[in-house]
Amino acid sequence: MLTLSPSLMLIVLLLFIGLLLYLNKALYQPLINFMDQRDMTIAADAKESQELSSSAEELLKEAQNIIDKAKQEANSLRQATINEAKAESQKLISQKEAELEKAYEEFIKNLENEKNEIKNGLLSQIPLIKESLKAKFSQAV
Repeated sequence: MLTLSPSLMLIVLLLFIGLLLYLNKALYQPLINFMDQRDMTIAADAKESQELSSSAEELLKEAQNIIDKAKQEANSLRQATINEAKAESQKLISQKEAELEKAYEEFIKNLENEKNEIKNGLLSQIPLIKESLKAKFSQAV
């Protein structure tokens, strides 16, 4: 049958402990160090990502503020331009109205002058017309 040999068991135990020490030094420690470094890298990347995210949010808010200011500036510039154009058009309308009023007054004055000239012309020709009418009536009778 099988017999247990204490010396063989002691050798196997020493080999097992030696194997554990070798594996710990050659495999487990480098693996644990690699995993720790990876965890630190992941934590650093997460922290950097969070900082970049907050920085991006700040930049987004700043960009939104700049856009809002630009919109306000554009609106005020547009309103100023509209007001300026209205003032200019009102000035031109006033000038045209004055010109038209002047032209109307001149037209009325010329019309009065022509009326007076025609009236004077007719008054000066009344004696001739009377003579002509007398002559026609006398021929007709």
